Amino acid sequence: MAIEWSDDIVLSELSEEPALSEELNAIADRIAATDADRVPHVVLNLGRVSYLNSSNLAQLLRIRKLIAAAGRTLKLCAVTDEVWSVMTVTGLDKVFRFAPDPMTALAGIQLEDEARGE
Repeated sequence: MAIEWSDDIVLSELSEEPALSEELNAIADRIAATDADRVPHVVLNLGRVSYLNSSNLAQLLRIRKLIAAAGRTLKLCAVTDEVWSVMTVTGLDKVFRFAPDPMTALAGIQLEDEARGE
């Protein structure tokens, strides 16, 4: 479920399938429908996700692309060992940005914004 953390950041607490696919689609659709200058940073909490299939990976890559096109940040956090192994095997550990937990991810985005003067 997506939570408006601030005007500029959305935190989504993800869970297992089928809710995972639905939530990732909802996030991607929301970003695609938002004006580029209003796209929020996104933090995806994967702490309750134990498995990612190829469709989920494609959805994550789509979200990353949409967010990057708007000059915003996507962070994945609380990644389980099972999901981390998928990320490393596919090489996506070098594509996505990670944080150990939601609060660290949120703080990191806020600090990065301050450093950029946003």
